This record gives sequence, C-alpha cells and structure tokens, in this order.
Amino acid sequence: MMEEQPTSLHDYRRIEKAIRFIEENYKTQPSLRQIADHVGLSEYHFQRLFTRWAGTSPQRFVRFLTKEYAREQLATSASLLETTHEVGLSSPSRLHDLFVTYEAMTPAEFRALGAGVSIRYGVHETPFGECLIAVTERGVTDLRFLDEVETIEDVITQLRQEWPSADCTSDAAATLPYIRQLFYTADDLTQPLPVLLRGTNFQIKVWQALLRIPAGRLVSYDDVARSIGQPTASRAVGTAIGSNRIAYLIPCHRVLQKSGGLGGYRWGTARKQAMMGYEAGQLPVVGQGELF
Repeated sequence: MMEEQPTSLHDYRRIEKAIRFIEENYKTQPSLRQIADHVGLSEYHFQRLFTRWAGTSPQRFVRFLTKEYAREQLATSASLLETTHEVGLSSPSRLHDLFVTYEAMTPAEFRALGAGVSIRYGVHETPFGECLIAVTERGVTDLRFLDEVETIEDVITQLRQEWPSADCTSDAAATLPYIRQLFYTADDLTQPLPVLLRGTNFQIKVWQALLRIPAGRLVSYDDVARSIGQPTASRAVGTAIGSNRIAYLIPCHRVLQKSGGLGGYRWGTARKQAMMGYEAGQLPVVGQGELF
C-alpha cells in the first residue's frame, strides 16, 4: 500500500495505545516515562514520535483530553455555530481549511439505492489509522476508519449492502487525491472538496451544522440541537451524529456531552480523543499558554 505520509500506521497505533493508557490512568497523572514504557519506547523516542504526530508535546496534549479543557471550550461554544454560519462553513483560521460543498441525494435517488451510480473506493493510511473512502462523481459519500471490529472486508460488505444497485469498484488511485486534500495538504486550498450526503432531512440538517464547527473547537449536543432550531432534540442529534458515514470530514468528533464527557464515537473514543487533541495541538498558542 502506498504511504501518504512519513507518519505510518504503526506510529498511529502507538499513539492510540498511549491515549488509551492516559485515559485509563488519568487520575494518577502518568509521567512521560510511564507512558513511554507502556508503548515500548524510550522517553526520548516517544517524545519525538508524539510531537511529530501531534504537533505538540505529550504533556500539552494531555491537557486537551481533560474535562476541564472540554468545559472551557463548551463555555465559549454557545454562539459558535451561529457565528460560523454567518462567515461560511468553516473558520478562516482553521488548520487545513477545507472549502466543503455538499449536496443531498433526492428522495427518489435514495429509494433507488444507487441505481446508475458509479462508486470508487480505496483503503489508505491517515494520521488516525487506516480508512476506507468511497467517492462518486458528486463527491465523497463514505469515510470509515478500520480496526479489529470493522475490518476492510466488513466495511466493503456494508458499502455494497447500502448501495446494492450501484457499480462499486476498488480504485485506490481515484480516491487517493481526496485523502491527500483532506489530511495532508496546506491550508490554502482553492479546490472545493465535494460531499454527497444521504440521510433523512433531520440527519442532513445535523450534519450541515457539524460542518460549521471549526477545527480545534468543541460544542455540545445541546448546542447542535439549538443551532438547527430544535433545542429539545439533543438525543435525536446524538443518534444522527452516530449515523454519520463520513468520518473527520463531517466532524462528529467535535461534539461532546454538555458536562464535558466524551459521549460515544462510532470509530472508538480513543480515536475521537486523538482527533480532538491533534486539532487543538495545531492551533496557535496565544498569551500565557492559553489557546484562542
């Protein structure tokens, strides 16, 4: 398989193992040496690996995973979705700023289950592990991370079951440009990244709201519910977020419980924390060590 970045899948697995260890032992505040020992590296090599991957030190990254940090973020999120709606789908300062255009399938197309649609899919490495991405002429329709629970074979089977009338073909060369644009290019992109949304009207409204959350920022399920004009529908919002098929690009990893708790994540809470910390680590530090 072609490697898209110097960051290897093996590196990510070590990072994920470290995050799980931090999550399980947070109350005892594990030292750098303890975390490094857990992943089988010296302190020096672990520090280098982690900083290369995350863009920040392990110590600062740990802060991004605490409930205190989450609460600080959520305290400023009340009007975030409304503000970003006024300036466009994403914040101008966002790392890897993506100009996302989205289109929803019509009810007739949805009922036809992909009749006449050509789907190309490929498996690629990303900073957050292997993923399968599927694209049509109208844009990205699926991006699903792989692990022991959802293997390549499982995800391909699901894809074919969800698009029984479509022509599904393995074509990593066709999907690689999407992966490069999403994970590995500079933030001065000029070409839009198109997305094809398929779901109920309510689900699509929720996913559209998620597209307005800037990288490195966190909001609550309640915030999302209010932003779509249904303030009592936070539980339904959570269900819609859990049904998202396009990981990372539609950023369900930026939504937490209002208490600061992680909530669930379709592709594992360790991966959700990896994404949250990674994005926060790329943002500039302002003032006395504070973000934003």
